[in-house]
Amino acid sequence: MSFRYADISRQRLEALAAFQRSLRFRFKDQTLLNRALTHRSYVNEDPRSLGNNERLEFLGDAVLGMATAARLFKALGDKTEGDLARIKSFVVSEDTLSELAAELGMDALLMVGKGEERSGGRNKKAILADALEAVFGAAYLDSGFEKAQELVLSLVNPEIEKVLTDRHRKDYKTLLQEYAQKWHRCYPVYELEKKTGPDHDKTYWICCSLFGVTYGPASGKTKKDAEQASAAIAYNAIIAAGGTEAERLVSMKRL
Repeated sequence: MSFRYADISRQRLEALAAFQRSLRFRFKDQTLLNRALTHRSYVNEDPRSLGNNERLEFLGDAVLGMATAARLFKALGDKTEGDLARIKSFVVSEDTLSELAAELGMDALLMVGKGEERSGGRNKKAILADALEAVFGAAYLDSGFEKAQELVLSLVNPEIEKVLTDRHRKDYKTLLQEYAQKWHRCYPVYELEKKTGPDHDKTYWICCSLFGVTYGPASGKTKKDAEQASAAIAYNAIIAAGGTEAERLVSMKRL
């Protein structure tokens, strides 16, 4: 990389140093870390910037996936491929990564454009999750896979434990779909009922329909979040009906 430390202010370097202490990982090349925390919206507004984090995010996604898959493969010898894939999907999900990024204070460190700032961009799940993956990619380029893997596992090992002890955030869309497929060979249907709010801060309202019963609407700042919320309403209603798994679905069908 031809980037120079002179291109990063002293105040920014101090902020990056504090972040690295909380991360418990020291970058030899501070410009790599700075780039990992730079969103494309910032680069679009400042041609003097040192590039955005998209390529690093691409690389970091692979590092995260490999480190997590290897950890699960070695630690969970009694699990099937399907079980390993399910656990991995929770651990590397946007929800999990964005929460980890927020806990590390990355929202305050992100460099975003003015428009993205006004729309709450530094707190958006996708931007936070991508930035954390970019940090993993930067760590790989800076110190190699072994050190990057150590960094990844220091963050995801507690998340793996949450899944194994059923303390993780549930993917209600997947749970509901598994129920519907297993017992009735059908799928839930999600429909957008309305959108509210200005263009830069919309709220989506989505209903979930299953067996002729409509649940919701539930709201979310993204369509994905609203679908998860409506799926949670449906799934929890099915569980509340009691009985065996099959009886739960049948009872809801008859409501």
